[in-house]
Amino acid sequence: MKTWKRTTAAAAVALVASAALAACGDAPDEDNDSNASEKSDFLPCILSDAGGFDDKSFNQLSYEGVQEAAKELGSDYKQFESKNENDYAPALENFVAQGCDAIVTVGFALSAATVESAKANPDIEYILIDDAADNDFDGTKDAENIKPILYDTAQAAFLAGYAAADYTKTGTVGTYGGQPFPTVTIFMDGFKQGVEYYAANKGKDVKLVGWEGNDKGVFTGGFDANEKATNTAKQILDQNADVILPVGGPIYQGALTAIADSGKDVALIGVDADFFETDPNTQDLVLTSILKNMKTSTIEAVVAAGNGDFDAEAYVGTLENDGVGLAPFHNFESKISDTLQAELDEVKQGIIDGSIPVTSYLSS
Repeated sequence: MKTWKRTTAAAAVALVASAALAACGDAPDEDNDSNASEKSDFLPCILSDAGGFDDKSFNQLSYEGVQEAAKELGSDYKQFESKNENDYAPALENFVAQGCDAIVTVGFALSAATVESAKANPDIEYILIDDAADNDFDGTKDAENIKPILYDTAQAAFLAGYAAADYTKTGTVGTYGGQPFPTVTIFMDGFKQGVEYYAANKGKDVKLVGWEGNDKGVFTGGFDANEKATNTAKQILDQNADVILPVGGPIYQGALTAIADSGKDVALIGVDADFFETDPNTQDLVLTSILKNMKTSTIEAVVAAGNGDFDAEAYVGTLENDGVGLAPFHNFESKISDTLQAELDEVKQGIIDGSIPVTSYLSS
């Protein structure tokens, strides 16, 4: 494990970074005690995007992963919860100044700031969740000391699309996103393919609204649970959709409001985490959730770094390696068809063995 610590230069940087952070939020928290009997001097740190660690989605799962990894390593950890994009660079500077050995950044919005920090600090190991660190779009990472952790969620979303097409009573299902980033549209692409596969194989007419593919779809323009998120969900429901997939962290809360206001029997599909478990307010509405096993993959990457086994090769979660999946139907078990789960198991195996192709920016 690393035992060195940055001294005079780091202290100077800390003063500058702390001053910058004073204008945009609190400085990264003090060390969090892992309660281990034997302390490690390895220090992992985690920076959220603007969604915060209580987003009941990918920030929260990644944060829990760092907590568990620190506990396993017997180390402290530091965290900073961003309020907006202006926090990213100063928070990373502050992490560097405080001697962080591995820095976890959560979400594609942090990619540019992470790359800049990684290039300036090649002796620090970076773990970037949900982005390839390829801001030049040339097919290669922009910094060698970054480990991208990615998820081919199109595979799991395909299963969700199949389930939605089987469940719908109106013959219309819908989706909308926060912004048309690849890590958002990959859900929508897989969902669309699953709906179309079901319709073709069952000979049924099921319509998808909100997404045509190739960045043509309905988006809120951000990732906040605001009036725009609610109105966008209403736009989908007004097209007779009775299953809705919001993709973009907290924007699903707008769908909850829209569903309540509609008075209709509408089912929600969650993303990233199992909404039934992370947000009890969804339990009567959530049909299933498209899962990214972010907590486990974060734990594994941080523990490897702490043990001196950091591997900068990209990790891609799939159905085959359990990096992505579909949550149980929970309260909807009695509402789905008797054959749906067996059909989904068969489709999943087809995706794994390649007999049912699912295309995405990670697989094409």
